[in-house]
Amino acid sequence: MHVLLSKKKKGAWQRFYRSPLFDIGQFLLLIVLIVWFFNRSVEELGYHWQWYQVPRYLYVWDESGFRAGPLLHGLGVTLKISAISLFLAFTIGMVTALLRLSNSMPGRVLARVYLEVSRNTPLLIQLFFIYFVMGPIFNLDRFWAAVLSLSLFEGAYASEIFRSGIVSVEKGQWEASHSLGLSFRHAYRFVVLPQAVRRILPPLASQAISLIKDSALVSTIAVYDLTMEAQALISETFLTFELWFTVAFMYLLITVSLSFLVSYLEKRTAVV
Repeated sequence: MHVLLSKKKKGAWQRFYRSPLFDIGQFLLLIVLIVWFFNRSVEELGYHWQWYQVPRYLYVWDESGFRAGPLLHGLGVTLKISAISLFLAFTIGMVTALLRLSNSMPGRVLARVYLEVSRNTPLLIQLFFIYFVMGPIFNLDRFWAAVLSLSLFEGAYASEIFRSGIVSVEKGQWEASHSLGLSFRHAYRFVVLPQAVRRILPPLASQAISLIKDSALVSTIAVYDLTMEAQALISETFLTFELWFTVAFMYLLITVSLSFLVSYLEKRTAVV
Protein backbone atom coordinates (compact mmCIF):
# COMPACT_ATOMS: atom_id res chain seq x y z
CA MET A 1 0.00 0.00 0.00
CA HIS A 2 2.84 2.35 0.90
CA VAL A 3 4.56 1.54 -2.41
CA LEU A 4 1.41 2.36 -4.40
CA LEU A 5 0.96 5.70 -2.62
CA SER A 6 4.61 6.50 -3.23
CA LYS A 7 4.25 5.74 -6.96
CA LYS A 8 1.08 7.86 -7.22
CA LYS A 9 2.83 10.74 -5.46
CA LYS A 10 5.84 10.41 -7.73
CA GLY A 11 3.60 10.32 -10.82
CA ALA A 12 1.74 13.43 -9.68
CA TRP A 13 5.01 15.32 -9.25
CA GLN A 14 6.20 14.21 -12.69
CA ARG A 15 2.95 15.43 -14.29
CA PHE A 16 3.37 18.74 -12.48
CA TYR A 17 6.95 19.17 -13.69
CA ARG A 18 5.86 18.49 -17.27
CA SER A 19 2.83 20.79 -17.17
CA PRO A 20 2.86 24.34 -18.55
CA LEU A 21 2.03 25.64 -15.06
CA PHE A 22 5.47 24.61 -13.82
CA ASP A 23 7.11 26.45 -16.74
CA ILE A 24 4.96 29.52 -16.06
CA GLY A 25 5.95 29.47 -12.40
CA GLN A 26 9.63 29.29 -13.30
CA PHE A 27 9.27 32.14 -15.77
CA LEU A 28 7.38 34.34 -13.28
CA LEU A 29 10.05 33.67 -10.65
CA LEU A 30 12.69 34.66 -13.18
CA ILE A 31 10.76 37.85 -13.99
CA VAL A 32 10.54 38.70 -10.28
CA LEU A 33 14.29 38.23 -9.88
CA ILE A 34 15.00 40.33 -12.98
CA VAL A 35 12.67 43.10 -11.81
CA TRP A 36 14.30 43.07 -8.39
CA PHE A 37 17.75 43.23 -9.96
CA PHE A 38 16.82 46.09 -12.29
CA ASN A 39 15.05 47.90 -9.47
CA ARG A 40 18.19 47.80 -7.38
CA SER A 41 20.27 48.87 -10.37
CA VAL A 42 18.08 51.80 -11.41
CA GLU A 43 17.90 53.00 -7.80
CA GLU A 44 21.65 53.54 -8.01
CA LEU A 45 21.11 55.45 -11.26
CA GLY A 46 18.28 57.54 -9.85
CA TYR A 47 15.67 56.06 -12.22
CA HIS A 48 12.01 56.61 -11.32
CA TRP A 49 9.46 54.02 -12.44
CA GLN A 50 6.47 55.45 -14.30
CA TRP A 51 4.17 52.46 -14.75
CA TYR A 52 1.12 54.70 -14.56
CA GLN A 53 1.91 55.96 -18.07
CA VAL A 54 1.91 52.52 -19.71
CA PRO A 55 -1.90 51.90 -19.94
CA ARG A 56 -2.48 54.83 -22.29
CA TYR A 57 -0.12 53.23 -24.79
CA LEU A 58 -2.16 50.03 -24.63
CA TYR A 59 -5.66 51.46 -24.98
CA VAL A 60 -7.71 54.62 -24.69
CA TRP A 61 -11.22 54.68 -23.22
CA ASP A 62 -13.08 57.95 -23.81
CA GLU A 63 -16.50 59.23 -24.89
CA SER A 64 -16.19 57.51 -28.27
CA GLY A 65 -15.51 54.14 -26.61
CA PHE A 66 -12.54 51.77 -26.62
CA ARG A 67 -9.61 52.50 -28.94
CA ALA A 68 -6.49 50.38 -29.25
CA GLY A 69 -3.25 52.13 -28.43
CA PRO A 70 0.05 51.74 -30.30
CA LEU A 71 1.10 48.61 -28.40
CA LEU A 72 -2.18 46.77 -29.03
CA HIS A 73 -2.07 47.84 -32.66
CA GLY A 74 1.46 46.44 -32.91
CA LEU A 75 0.33 43.25 -31.19
CA GLY A 76 -2.35 42.82 -33.85
CA VAL A 77 0.26 43.15 -36.61
CA THR A 78 2.51 40.64 -34.83
CA LEU A 79 -0.35 38.13 -34.50
CA LYS A 80 -1.29 38.57 -38.15
CA ILE A 81 2.27 38.07 -39.38
CA SER A 82 2.78 35.08 -37.06
CA ALA A 83 -0.49 33.35 -38.02
CA ILE A 84 0.09 33.63 -41.77
CA SER A 85 3.76 32.68 -41.44
CA LEU A 86 2.92 29.64 -39.28
CA PHE A 87 0.47 28.33 -41.85
CA LEU A 88 2.89 28.85 -44.73
CA ALA A 89 5.89 27.51 -42.76
CA PHE A 90 4.11 24.28 -41.86
CA THR A 91 2.87 23.90 -45.44
CA ILE A 92 6.37 24.45 -46.83
CA GLY A 93 7.78 22.12 -44.19
CA MET A 94 5.37 19.31 -45.08
CA VAL A 95 6.00 19.65 -48.83
CA THR A 96 9.77 19.73 -48.30
CA ALA A 97 9.66 16.67 -46.05
CA LEU A 98 7.64 14.72 -48.63
CA LEU A 99 10.09 15.76 -51.37
CA ARG A 100 13.03 14.54 -49.29
CA LEU A 101 11.31 11.18 -48.77
CA SER A 102 10.19 10.84 -52.39
CA ASN A 103 11.82 8.82 -55.16
CA SER A 104 12.30 11.93 -57.30
CA MET A 105 15.98 12.89 -57.56
CA PRO A 106 15.28 16.52 -58.64
CA GLY A 107 12.78 16.87 -55.78
CA ARG A 108 15.27 15.58 -53.20
CA VAL A 109 18.04 17.83 -54.54
CA LEU A 110 15.76 20.90 -54.56
CA ALA A 111 14.61 20.21 -51.00
CA ARG A 112 18.19 19.67 -49.82
CA VAL A 113 19.43 22.92 -51.36
CA TYR A 114 16.55 24.85 -49.80
CA LEU A 115 17.24 23.32 -46.38
CA GLU A 116 20.96 24.05 -46.43
CA VAL A 117 20.53 27.64 -47.60
CA SER A 118 17.74 28.43 -45.11
CA ARG A 119 19.27 26.78 -42.07
CA ASN A 120 22.83 28.00 -42.59
CA THR A 121 22.17 31.70 -43.19
CA PRO A 122 20.85 34.18 -40.59
CA LEU A 123 17.19 35.14 -40.69
CA LEU A 124 18.11 38.82 -40.70
CA ILE A 125 20.16 38.40 -43.91
CA GLN A 126 17.31 36.49 -45.55
CA LEU A 127 14.89 39.21 -44.50
CA PHE A 128 17.04 41.93 -46.04
CA PHE A 129 17.60 39.90 -49.24
CA ILE A 130 13.89 39.24 -49.77
CA TYR A 131 12.85 42.81 -49.00
CA PHE A 132 15.59 44.76 -50.78
CA VAL A 133 16.38 42.36 -53.67
CA MET A 134 13.32 40.22 -54.35
CA GLY A 135 10.80 42.81 -53.17
CA PRO A 136 11.27 45.25 -56.06
CA ILE A 137 11.34 42.39 -58.59
CA PHE A 138 8.12 40.73 -57.43
CA ASN A 139 6.48 43.90 -56.10
CA LEU A 140 6.42 42.71 -52.46
CA ASP A 141 5.64 45.24 -49.78
CA ARG A 142 7.36 45.04 -46.40
CA PHE A 143 4.53 43.06 -44.79
CA TRP A 144 4.62 40.21 -47.31
CA ALA A 145 8.42 40.31 -47.46
CA ALA A 146 8.41 39.72 -43.68
CA VAL A 147 5.87 36.89 -44.00
CA LEU A 148 7.81 35.20 -46.79
CA SER A 149 11.11 35.46 -44.91
CA LEU A 150 9.70 33.96 -41.71
CA SER A 151 7.86 31.23 -43.63
CA LEU A 152 10.92 30.09 -45.59
CA PHE A 153 13.24 30.24 -42.59
CA GLU A 154 10.98 28.41 -40.15
CA GLY A 155 9.69 26.05 -42.85
CA ALA A 156 13.17 24.56 -43.21
CA TYR A 157 13.22 23.55 -39.54
CA ALA A 158 9.61 22.40 -39.62
CA SER A 159 10.41 20.11 -42.57
CA GLU A 160 12.96 18.19 -40.51
CA ILE A 161 10.40 17.81 -37.73
CA PHE A 162 7.83 16.45 -40.18
CA ARG A 163 10.38 14.14 -41.80
CA SER A 164 11.54 12.71 -38.47
CA GLY A 165 7.91 12.10 -37.47
CA ILE A 166 7.11 10.28 -40.72
CA VAL A 167 10.29 8.19 -40.57
CA SER A 168 9.54 7.21 -36.95
CA VAL A 169 6.32 5.44 -37.99
CA GLU A 170 6.99 1.70 -38.00
CA LYS A 171 7.47 -0.01 -41.36
CA GLY A 172 4.75 -2.48 -40.41
CA GLN A 173 2.20 0.33 -40.67
CA TRP A 174 3.11 0.80 -44.33
CA GLU A 175 2.89 -2.91 -44.97
CA ALA A 176 -0.48 -3.13 -43.24
CA SER A 177 -1.77 -0.20 -45.31
CA HIS A 178 -0.71 -1.82 -48.59
CA SER A 179 -2.16 -5.17 -47.53
CA LEU A 180 -5.52 -3.42 -47.05
CA GLY A 181 -5.35 -2.10 -50.59
CA LEU A 182 -4.63 1.52 -49.69
CA SER A 183 -2.74 3.56 -52.25
CA PHE A 184 0.49 5.35 -51.36
CA ARG A 185 -1.35 8.68 -51.01
CA HIS A 186 -4.11 7.21 -48.85
CA ALA A 187 -1.58 5.40 -46.66
CA TYR A 188 0.09 8.73 -46.00
CA ARG A 189 -3.20 10.50 -45.33
CA PHE A 190 -5.06 7.98 -43.18
CA VAL A 191 -2.34 5.90 -41.51
CA VAL A 192 1.11 7.49 -41.42
CA LEU A 193 0.48 11.22 -40.99
CA PRO A 194 -2.07 10.87 -38.11
CA GLN A 195 0.49 8.84 -36.15
CA ALA A 196 3.33 11.21 -37.05
CA VAL A 197 1.39 14.31 -35.99
CA ARG A 198 0.91 12.94 -32.46
CA ARG A 199 4.67 12.54 -32.14
CA ILE A 200 5.72 15.88 -33.58
CA LEU A 201 3.27 18.19 -31.79
CA PRO A 202 5.75 19.21 -29.03
CA PRO A 203 8.64 20.11 -31.38
CA LEU A 204 6.20 21.85 -33.74
CA ALA A 205 4.94 23.91 -30.81
CA SER A 206 8.51 24.90 -29.97
CA GLN A 207 9.05 25.90 -33.59
CA ALA A 208 5.87 27.97 -33.57
CA ILE A 209 7.01 29.78 -30.41
CA SER A 210 10.38 30.38 -32.04
CA LEU A 211 8.64 31.91 -35.07
CA ILE A 212 6.61 34.27 -32.87
CA LYS A 213 9.76 35.48 -31.14
CA ASP A 214 11.68 35.75 -34.42
CA SER A 215 8.90 37.93 -35.80
CA ALA A 216 10.38 40.78 -33.75
CA LEU A 217 13.07 41.06 -36.43
CA VAL A 218 10.56 42.39 -38.96
CA SER A 219 10.91 45.74 -37.21
CA THR A 220 14.26 46.10 -39.01
CA ILE A 221 12.40 46.71 -42.30
CA ALA A 222 9.98 49.17 -40.66
CA VAL A 223 7.04 46.83 -40.19
CA TYR A 224 5.15 48.36 -37.27
CA ASP A 225 4.74 45.24 -35.21
CA LEU A 226 4.83 45.10 -31.41
CA THR A 227 8.60 45.57 -31.21
CA MET A 228 8.68 48.47 -33.67
CA GLU A 229 5.85 50.25 -31.87
CA ALA A 230 7.72 49.85 -28.57
CA GLN A 231 10.92 51.24 -30.07
CA ALA A 232 9.06 54.26 -31.44
CA LEU A 233 7.40 54.93 -28.07
CA ILE A 234 10.65 54.57 -26.15
CA SER A 235 12.35 57.10 -28.42
CA GLU A 236 9.54 59.55 -27.61
CA THR A 237 8.89 58.87 -23.92
CA PHE A 238 12.15 57.33 -22.61
CA LEU A 239 10.09 54.76 -20.67
CA THR A 240 12.65 52.11 -21.53
CA PHE A 241 12.19 49.55 -18.78
CA GLU A 242 8.43 49.95 -18.41
CA LEU A 243 7.68 49.50 -22.11
CA TRP A 244 10.12 46.64 -22.71
CA PHE A 245 8.80 44.72 -19.70
CA THR A 246 5.25 45.28 -20.98
CA VAL A 247 6.22 44.01 -24.43
CA ALA A 248 7.94 40.97 -22.90
CA PHE A 249 4.78 40.17 -20.93
CA MET A 250 2.65 40.46 -24.09
CA TYR A 251 4.92 38.02 -25.93
CA LEU A 252 4.71 35.72 -22.89
CA LEU A 253 0.90 35.73 -23.07
CA ILE A 254 1.02 34.67 -26.73
CA THR A 255 3.53 31.86 -26.27
CA VAL A 256 1.95 30.51 -23.07
CA SER A 257 -1.48 30.46 -24.74
CA LEU A 258 0.04 28.50 -27.62
CA SER A 259 1.64 26.07 -25.15
CA PHE A 260 -1.73 25.43 -23.47
CA LEU A 261 -3.36 24.88 -26.87
CA VAL A 262 -0.71 22.33 -27.87
CA SER A 263 -1.00 20.59 -24.50
CA TYR A 264 -4.75 20.31 -25.04
CA LEU A 265 -4.25 18.91 -28.56
CA GLU A 266 -1.72 16.38 -27.23
CA LYS A 267 -4.28 15.06 -24.75
CA ARG A 268 -7.00 14.91 -27.42
CA THR A 269 -4.81 13.01 -29.87
CA ALA A 270 -3.21 10.70 -27.29
CA VAL A 271 -3.69 7.01 -27.84
CA VAL A 272 -5.96 5.60 -25.17
